[in-house]
Amino acid sequence: SPHLFVSEIVTPMLVIHGDKDYRVPIGEALRLWYELLSRSGLPAADSGPEAGTTEHRFLYFPSESHWVLSPQHAKIWYQVVLAFLADHVLGQDAEWPETLG
Repeated sequence: SPHLFVSEIVTPMLVIHGDKDYRVPIGEALRLWYELLSRSGLPAADSGPEAGTTEHRFLYFPSESHWVLSPQHAKIWYQVVLAFLADHVLGQDAEWPETLG
């Protein structure tokens, strides 16, 4: 489980999870997210002066399972993954989906 090695994670991590995932309980994703933020020592504010300070991101789909299947959610999934990779792999300004701010 990744949370066991969170102290060794130095690369920004994108955690994506669906609440109806019966293979991997949502608690696993939340635990990893909490430990990533705790270890980084950086705030995870969505708004205000500290918005986006941490490089880790969490994308949550309440009505999806292990796979993101609905077309509108799949579109957001791809937009977020591509923006995250553009930012952290290519060093480009990320174009995040409008619905995520």
